[in-house]
Amino acid sequence: MQAATARIVLITGANKGIGFEIARQLGRTGAEALIGARSVALGEAAAAKLKAEGVSTRFIRLEVRDPETIVAAAALIEVEYGRLDVLINNAGIADRADGPPSRTSVDAVRRIFETNVFGALAVAQTMLPLLKKSAAGRIVNVSSGLGSLAHNADPAWEFAPVKLFGYNASKAALNMLTVQLAAELKDSGVKVNSVDPGFTATDLNAHRGRQTIAQGAEAAIRFALLPDDGPSGGFFSASGREPW
Repeated sequence: MQAATARIVLITGANKGIGFEIARQLGRTGAEALIGARSVALGEAAAAKLKAEGVSTRFIRLEVRDPETIVAAAALIEVEYGRLDVLINNAGIADRADGPPSRTSVDAVRRIFETNVFGALAVAQTMLPLLKKSAAGRIVNVSSGLGSLAHNADPAWEFAPVKLFGYNASKAALNMLTVQLAAELKDSGVKVNSVDPGFTATDLNAHRGRQTIAQGAEAAIRFALLPDDGPSGGFFSASGREPW
């Protein structure tokens, strides 16, 4: 069992991209980084890579659309560690059939919500008993500026032309999960926040983003390590608070 003083951190969708970098950076702080991924091969390869860098980590199979894997992951964490200190809901997808409301595929919107919203909700619900056993439980929901209603309503916003109904709405819904869960847990010691990584070069945008992976991971890392006097129920980027 990991030393009681080390943070136990579960990151979903962590075999690549921002999730992998979050695992790497938090592992370098001395945390035990649990790489949640649906692919056994990719998850084990990611864990092996971090172990080669000296990071304390392990792969845990977790498909956010499959309740059985979520329950099994929670059971393993309970047995091996007895608690969970940080949950980072990072797993997310876009869909090529997504688009403006008049043209988006309804099936694509359903697919996006299954991962980005229902998956995050299912993982949070299942892991919550373990987070409540932590002295400083943290939930970080990896959202997007595209989920901001204020930004979407501003025609002068840089990304205003990006009208992907399914993706944008899924991140707005994830932000609602943050607000409501934070309110529900306000007396529990568990803090819940949404973070916007910014326009980061990842597979999700065919590596068109302007930021590096390390820059995209910065906000999530900061809120995973949030002190006891930190905020809960907010939406933040690396540069500060974001509008809902």
